Amino acid sequence: MIDLKSSKPLYEQIKDYLLSGIQNGVFQPGDRIPSERDLSEQFKVSRLTVNKAVKELERVGMVYAQVGKGTFISSVIYQQQLNFLTGFTDEMRSRGYSSSSKILSAEVVAAPDDIALILNVMPGARLIQLRRIRMADDQPVAIETAHLIGNYCPDLLEKHDFSRESLYQVLRESYGIILTHAEQSIEARMPTREEVTLLRFKSTNPVLSMTRVVFTEDKRPIEYVLSVYRGDRYKFRVVLRNL
Repeated sequence: MIDLKSSKPLYEQIKDYLLSGIQNGVFQPGDRIPSERDLSEQFKVSRLTVNKAVKELERVGMVYAQVGKGTFISSVIYQQQLNFLTGFTDEMRSRGYSSSSKILSAEVVAAPDDIALILNVMPGARLIQLRRIRMADDQPVAIETAHLIGNYCPDLLEKHDFSRESLYQVLRESYGIILTHAEQSIEARMPTREEVTLLRFKSTNPVLSMTRVVFTEDKRPIEYVLSVYRGDRYKFRVVLRNL
């Protein structure tokens, strides 16, 4: 309910109430949310305040409006801002979702020629390969395969459980590695049979395939990541500004 003594603006409290209902299953995809009039009467606030809360949810794709019919819950879409270098765990946490991972493989491998070139190491150099299914609210949304230069983070796999820990947080807090920027590319394509099985979705739905090269503060590449996201559940968003 609304806390008039809270420092949080009223529209944000209403937005949080609606978001909690979505995440807890009170509102299901396709459900119509209460009208702005009903919400304003329920919370004893102006319709302008309610409208601002609803528009915030509409902006991030949680709801959509149909003229003359009302506002409805969207199929769950997980968004990621491309303006900042964040990991999956931090991105989900910032948007109020729980995150977890299922480890597919975690091992030391010899650098293939193409990845060695990207990471500026010799072919056959020691790389840490971490392959995970990334989960949001216990639903699989992405398959992520990361290759890291092993010399930067010795004993990484032995000391940490990446089914529950954030890789970027571990690199920062345990190894003092500051990640400053990344180069990314994204393309849409049809999924492989394995991706359909692991992500549990229809083979007719596309995936978003993203490659990322992550750099440290001394401008050295440390990680190469190939991620495959469900195209029906994930959306990337970027803010463009006029120079």
